Amino acid sequence: MSKAFREVFPTLKLNKELDRLYSDTEVQRIVNMKNGGGLKIYLKSPHLIMKQDVYSLEREIAHQLFTNDPMMITVCESFELSGIYNLRTLMGEYLDSILEEFKHYNQFDYLILYHADYEYPEDDELRLIMDDTLIARENEEDIVERLDNIIHERCCLEGRITVGYKEPEKSKARANAEHKMNEAVKKIAVPSGTVPDETIEEKPAQIQEPAVNSEPVDTGRDKETQAVKKTDKTGRKDYSRGNFRNRSFRNTDNPDVIFGMDFDDEPVKISDLDGMTGEVTVFGEVIRLESRETRTGKLMVLFDITDYTDTIGVKMFPRLEHQERLFEYLKTGCTILMKAVADVDNGELSLGYVKGIKKASSIDKEVRMDNELEKRVELHCHTKMSDMDGVSDVKDLMWRAASWGHKALAITDHGVVQAFTDAFHELPRINEKYPDFKVIYGIEGYLVDDSMGIVANGRGQSLDDSYVVFDIETTGFNPVRNNIIEIGAVKVVNGEIKDRFSTFVNPKEPIPYRITQLTTITDSMVEDAPFIAEVLPEFLEFCEGCSLVAHNARFDVSFIKQKALDLGIEIDFTYIDTVAMARAMLPELGKFQLQHVAKALKVPLETHHRAVDDAGCTAEIFVRLVKRLKEQGINDLDALYEFGKNSVDIIRKSMSYHVIILAKNEVGRINLYRLVSQSHLKYFHRNQRIPKSLLQKYREGLIIGSACEAGELFRAIVDERSEEEISDIASFYDYLEIQPLGNNEYMIADDHHENVNSREDLINLNRKIIELGDRLGKPVVATCDVHFLDPGDEIYRRIIMAGKGFKDADDQAPLYLRTTEEMLREFSYLPYDK
Repeated sequence: MSKAFREVFPTLKLNKELDRLYSDTEVQRIVNMKNGGGLKIYLKSPHLIMKQDVYSLEREIAHQLFTNDPMMITVCESFELSGIYNLRTLMGEYLDSILEEFKHYNQFDYLILYHADYEYPEDDELRLIMDDTLIARENEEDIVERLDNIIHERCCLEGRITVGYKEPEKSKARANAEHKMNEAVKKIAVPSGTVPDETIEEKPAQIQEPAVNSEPVDTGRDKETQAVKKTDKTGRKDYSRGNFRNRSFRNTDNPDVIFGMDFDDEPVKISDLDGMTGEVTVFGEVIRLESRETRTGKLMVLFDITDYTDTIGVKMFPRLEHQERLFEYLKTGCTILMKAVADVDNGELSLGYVKGIKKASSIDKEVRMDNELEKRVELHCHTKMSDMDGVSDVKDLMWRAASWGHKALAITDHGVVQAFTDAFHELPRINEKYPDFKVIYGIEGYLVDDSMGIVANGRGQSLDDSYVVFDIETTGFNPVRNNIIEIGAVKVVNGEIKDRFSTFVNPKEPIPYRITQLTTITDSMVEDAPFIAEVLPEFLEFCEGCSLVAHNARFDVSFIKQKALDLGIEIDFTYIDTVAMARAMLPELGKFQLQHVAKALKVPLETHHRAVDDAGCTAEIFVRLVKRLKEQGINDLDALYEFGKNSVDIIRKSMSYHVIILAKNEVGRINLYRLVSQSHLKYFHRNQRIPKSLLQKYREGLIIGSACEAGELFRAIVDERSEEEISDIASFYDYLEIQPLGNNEYMIADDHHENVNSREDLINLNRKIIELGDRLGKPVVATCDVHFLDPGDEIYRRIIMAGKGFKDADDQAPLYLRTTEEMLREFSYLPYDK
């Protein structure tokens, strides 16, 4: 008989996210496997649980409940999904989890699926298009069988899988990975489809699983894989990483070997490892070294190695008998040759399964030079005056750029100009050797769009006119890609609530679990609801003759506009934002979310994040704020617009975007100083804010750039706003900016950027900016967003970020000053003339 998860595991301590994830699951049964097979826990959930979260639960149960008696814990999850799910929608939500599972199961299968294309001729048919390689054809049946089990048995969905093949891409990294996979297959496969036992003894290094590079928990999963599994129906046998993980290294008489085996492989540049997997040999200097004991008592050694073309992390687990010899030489600053396995760990390429480490002569630091005939100019560069962010002295940056033959360098610290003095005094000394070199003085500011204010598209309506105060709930934050699941509205006439509108909307897609947790709206609640094509005309009829009011109105109105556009319905509303009203009228508040404003005005909020309740609460807030406005003599929307336009508090508390501001002459430099002064003295709130209207006022002599991924334009493109709105935003800038992919790779793993899932998505974002520049006749420049001088200097910024409490401080973006050649290589996906 099933029991609630917390009834079975009342003392298990989970983090907030995991606890919420498993709060509504049921434990169907627990089976004690024979012969030390551990426990199998069968869970049933009404929503998808990603495999990484399943592995986390296994670890926590093993660590907390079986501390003194190690036990293998295997969680077997199954899902009871709503009728909205089909094969297409399942893969859209669950593919990343499937890839994570395959990564634990088999490296080759994982790589095949990772590079595959997924097509859906029908909602319940998956067409899997794999690269046409020997290993893909060899493993096809195994891949399809495992996928089939996940879809039908775990997710209880109908559907079929078919397989096709495509010509693989011919990149250097892909060619290297394919070569290594095919070589491994040749070592494994024989005509009979079986693997002779002697293969294991003779070639232990030829079978590699992903270098997960994390200490395995004693759940028994590795125990289970120590033995060769039974031959399956194809005659193949399944070997897993457990067979070779702890095999002893052979002895060597070479005194230079400090760990493992001797080897004579030629090292490759660390910068050339991008995309490579499998065994590699590298040469470099150890720039960070630490060790710690794992929960299972093993020593884990972590270090970074650089050859000054790039830096890569290493993780290893040396046995006790190897440690003394290893640490005699392995120290920060030492130089080594190392043979290890390159693979992706938590989204980052790293080295693990170390085969051997040898002493090496001191590294000759490669001095990067710019050998291109036509040089680039860096227009986005931070010095150490970008407080707790940049690490380089402005003099070093200037000398490096000048020595490379660059004609100029732009200084763009965050909102400040302190580096200008050093730059000004150093420039004459540089000009003695490089007479043509110039400094471009600028800042990276924090821009606030104050054009929206409280009222948008106002027509002088009286505050006693009719208003529809509304709220929506959605499947996500993107009006193009996501859908409305609930609309709630309240009609206010002459300051009194007169009517209500409320309905669920069938989104034609599963509701993500995090949305269900936030709103309490489930798939079953919307499954029989009308579609938006039926609901929207009814809502617009309810709104006829009224202006709209919402809390954070731009978000709600953007969805209504987009869905109307999709249905071919023209709308033209005046709308009011109660967030902006609260910022202007309640400046004492630190936060302006609905619950905080409601509490300040003593307005009850029954069920937050349900449209009808939020709309009712917002209506009460609107009525009370209107009463205060009338007391100040503000009686119509034109007066309200002017009131909001002149509000410093709205600007201080509004969202800000990065912007590059460069001075092109003395007038521009003086205007730049005006902006810096005003941003600190009048508009400062956590950072130095510059209203767009103020920038427009002092724009003479300035060049305005769209900045990085935190810029207004880049954010609008990521959010997939309308072409009209994106063009309107871009028209404000004098030039548009794109950056290397590595600068923005963090977005791939960030849940807040749902439509950025790969490097190809980042490439497409850059291409869109270029196309936009071409269409509007604006220059597009590629910048590095420099925060340190050389690749190896990232260690210093890592220390600063860690000191500020950033959890991802070790995942530094490659924000170093690049040569022309390096930048051309970064943007090689563009046509040559670009």
